[in-house]
Amino acid sequence: MKNIQYLLVLHSVDGLGPIRLKALIDFYKDPKLAWGADGKQLKEIGIPQNVVERLTETRKNLTPEKLIEDLQKDKIKFTTIFDEDYPKPLLQIYDPPTVLYYKGEIKPQDEKAIGVVGTRKMTGYGKLVTNQFTASLVSAGFTIVSGLARGVDSEAHWTSLRNKGRTIAVLGGGLNQVYPPENINLANQIIDGKGAIISEFPPNHPSLPGNFPSRNRIISGLSKAILVTEAAADSGSLITARVALEQGRDVFAIPGPVTSALSRGPADLIKEGARLVFEPQEILDELGVEQGISNGLVLKESLSPEEQKILECLENEGRHIDEICRSLSLSAALVSGMLIKMEITGLVRNLGGGIYCKSAIL
Repeated sequence: MKNIQYLLVLHSVDGLGPIRLKALIDFYKDPKLAWGADGKQLKEIGIPQNVVERLTETRKNLTPEKLIEDLQKDKIKFTTIFDEDYPKPLLQIYDPPTVLYYKGEIKPQDEKAIGVVGTRKMTGYGKLVTNQFTASLVSAGFTIVSGLARGVDSEAHWTSLRNKGRTIAVLGGGLNQVYPPENINLANQIIDGKGAIISEFPPNHPSLPGNFPSRNRIISGLSKAILVTEAAADSGSLITARVALEQGRDVFAIPGPVTSALSRGPADLIKEGARLVFEPQEILDELGVEQGISNGLVLKESLSPEEQKILECLENEGRHIDEICRSLSLSAALVSGMLIKMEITGLVRNLGGGIYCKSAIL
């Protein structure tokens, strides 16, 4: 499309969302003509008076040239629904963002993506399953998409980075307004050759509560499936999952302890048609991914009889090292050494405080 810079300034007008902006482009064919249209005609094609007033005010204070200059200064790239490099999965949803701003790189391989979302108030259990499932999905070649929020989102991004995978963070505000502020370092690491941070909001748009439902549709739109690891019944991550169901994406949910309020979200999704999963391999099987997660099985077969007994002891729940010693009548030194070895190989996880559990790769 010609005059793309005029599309960007139109996009910066608050109230010109994807549907209204598309209506403008469909009517005028050229965004430069839409930018210069008079208020009367804009109202005739369905643009509300308050949005017309904002457009008029924006024309006084912003030029396309100035906007492009600011983007270059802030090292912000962009793609539009008219461009070849626009993420193809997003074109399949009802209201794809007209413009996506991003830092980092969006690659064709990112079309093989899974969204991992959940509560901001993550428990030790939520951290464990988020880490284990994300690591396995990364090893199977998936890009991990999430929202850069506290809790499950952050853990999913960090796990992707630790496992040398790609990850995309979708923001609920502009790229110059990274939120929460403690995740600025995480955002910078993602940008540094390991993925991208993206947003449909103009760069200086604040992160407001009303932005997040829009953000969530992008997370699900970029993903082949959504995984909810831990969430309360009123968690915003459930919006992402329900939008994914509406978009025809698969939704997977991990069950949690019945005593935890953060198990209600996944449980409710399962009632609504999400697939209950106990291990990452179930997700790969459902998505038709041939590469299995067999490393844990190979490692398990190479264990000593005592190490096998430790795994059996951890079959259903995490246990303190002292409890393992008493149950198996083994010395603390012996059990400690075996647990360290099994943790290094990924067969068990240290939950902290001397408590260990079996890894999900088994």
